[in-house]
Amino acid sequence: MNKVQTFQQFLVTQSVQIPVFGFLVNLILATLLAYLLSVAYVRFGTSLSNRRMFARNFMLITMTTMLIISIVKSSLALSLGLVGALSIVRFRAAIKEPEELAYLFLCIAIGLGFGADQRAVTLVAFVVIVGLLALRHRFQDGDEAQNLQLIVSSHNPHKATLEAIVSTLRKYARTVNLKRFDESKEQLEASFLVEFNNYKDLEKSKNALQKLGDSVTVSFLENKGLV
Repeated sequence: MNKVQTFQQFLVTQSVQIPVFGFLVNLILATLLAYLLSVAYVRFGTSLSNRRMFARNFMLITMTTMLIISIVKSSLALSLGLVGALSIVRFRAAIKEPEELAYLFLCIAIGLGFGADQRAVTLVAFVVIVGLLALRHRFQDGDEAQNLQLIVSSHNPHKATLEAIVSTLRKYARTVNLKRFDESKEQLEASFLVEFNNYKDLEKSKNALQKLGDSVTVSFLENKGLV
C-alpha cells in the first residue's frame, strides 16, 4: 500500500522546471527551420496541391509539437495524460499525396528534436535531409522536369476519353505525365504534369483539347514556369 501511495505522490510532485531562455532559443530555431523547410517544399516539391498554401502550416505544426514535447517531458503524469489525449484526438486531414505526409513528419521531427533539447542532432539532420532534396531535384531525370500542372475535366467521359486526351497532349507537349485520374458515369477528371517548349504549343493543346467536346474544361497551373 505504501508503494502505491509513493508512486501516486511521485506522479503528482515529479516535475522539472523548464528554463525559459533555453525554451525561447529552441522555439526560434524550430521556427527558422520550419520556414526553411516550407521554402524547400515550395522549391523542390512535386505535389499537385497548392504547395504554398500547404507550406504555411509547417511553422504552426513544428512550434506546436515542440511546445507539447517541452511540457510533457517535464512531468511523467503529463506524459501519461498525453497518451489518453492522443487516443481521443485523431488526425483527419486530407493527405492526397505521400510527399505531403513526408514533409509533415519532418515538421513533427523538428518539433520533437528541439522539444527534447537535441539542437545539434536536429540541425545536422535537417541540413542533410534538405541537402539530399536539393541534390535529387538537381539531378532528377528529365521525365520528372515537367513545368505545368494540367487538369482536364469533362461531363461527357464517353466522348473525351483518357486515351483521346493523352493522344492530343502528346502532339504538342514535350513530356506528359499522368498523376491522377478519376472517372464516373457523369464526369471524367485527369491531372497531368506537362512541359511545353513555348506558349504557342500550350495554346494549340488547349484548343485541341476543347475540340474533344463542348463540356471539356482545361486548367493550367504554374508549377516551375515555362521554358
